[in-house]
Amino acid sequence: MRFEQQVAVVTGGASGIGRALVQRFVAEGAAVVAVDVVEGPLQALVAEQREKGARITGVTANVALDGDIERMLTAATSAYGRLDVLCNNAGVMDMMTPAADVSLEQWDRVLSINLNGPFLACRRAIPIMLAQGGGSIVNTASEAALRGGAAGTPYTVSKHGLLGLTRSIAFFYGERGIRCNAVCPGGVATNIGLGGAAPNQEGLARVMPVIQAAAPTHVAAPEEIAAAISFLASREASNINGAILAVDHGWSAV
Repeated sequence: MRFEQQVAVVTGGASGIGRALVQRFVAEGAAVVAVDVVEGPLQALVAEQREKGARITGVTANVALDGDIERMLTAATSAYGRLDVLCNNAGVMDMMTPAADVSLEQWDRVLSINLNGPFLACRRAIPIMLAQGGGSIVNTASEAALRGGAAGTPYTVSKHGLLGLTRSIAFFYGERGIRCNAVCPGGVATNIGLGGAAPNQEGLARVMPVIQAAAPTHVAAPEEIAAAISFLASREASNINGAILAVDHGWSAV
């Protein structure tokens, strides 16, 4: 199998793309550490997969906290002895808020989860991967990483920054066996937009006509994005490093 004898860590693993990733890695032979800030759905996923014979560990963690990042990676190395794949998938939206309306609290929350979290995870995962001879990192960015009119300001900035992080890691560590790539999904059927405040009406009115005019009507299933991520994480993509892959049904071609 594609990930036999490999260990993968997936953040945001209890729902949406992350859940689909966990299921795919398990099906393809990996031992998986599934990470999420929401404990109930995470533990339900772990129990479901263990019933099927999966090697899986659940870690309830906030990716914005370095101590939680250390704990999730220690869970991987303690339980399974190594770390082959890191998927930085956890993220939050910004309710389409333009810059002048962004509170410092909202800015800090979005950037801490969407950008600081992947940085903290990479910073701690890279030494582990170097010590074992290599590994693969895949960051979940967004269509908002490719343009300015797909989301509000904090989300757009965080995802642009994530591409910079991806390329920098690819440059510095590619020759030492660590590949780092990113996917940019378009519309996906997930719950990332739920649970927050109401959308900023000015931002929504500005962004939605642009999206509706430029974007295809196709809304991807989480499994479609997971398929692209698992490919980039696999040895089949051994010559792909620093790539930014749009998985958006052609939106970025418009």
